[in-house]
Amino acid sequence: MDLEQLKYPIGKFSMPDIFSEHQAEIWISEIEALPEQIKKATENLTDEQLSQTYRPEGWTLRQVVHHIPDSHMNAYIRFKQAITEDIPIIRPYHEERWAETEEGKNGDIQMSIALLNGLHQRWVAFLKTLKLEDYQRKYIHPAQGKELTLAHMLGTYAWHGKHHLAHIVNTVK
Repeated sequence: MDLEQLKYPIGKFSMPDIFSEHQAEIWISEIEALPEQIKKATENLTDEQLSQTYRPEGWTLRQVVHHIPDSHMNAYIRFKQAITEDIPIIRPYHEERWAETEEGKNGDIQMSIALLNGLHQRWVAFLKTLKLEDYQRKYIHPAQGKELTLAHMLGTYAWHGKHHLAHIVNTVK
């Protein structure tokens, strides 16, 4: 398998031309399903398997599991900011440095699975209160230098969960 396939086992995210209520429901259901999917994909993994990388010079599966709630916590906060503020400038974080913290490298994945579960329950409850027009609200990502709509970010984070789930599943086949 080539490096690009290892990096992006489900391909890169592509925003559809039309964002609809139906599309929002699909992405919200994918976000809602992710914690259970991660739990099932990791429930029988050994420490040795969790120490495997999904690609050369990539993160270990343990780091991937810890990264998902790290990333999705930031996403949840950004969604709330975009709804409650007028085009806020969000604060980026150094995900690669977060993955290198001691608990990110060596911590028990069960704490991140529990965090992901609670976080996604809350995030999904919030997302289900939004109207279609709310997804046109924006925030500014200074590292990317552009405004991003919540519609785009909803799709991105639904994709993000499936992307990392594929890293786990494909590595331990």
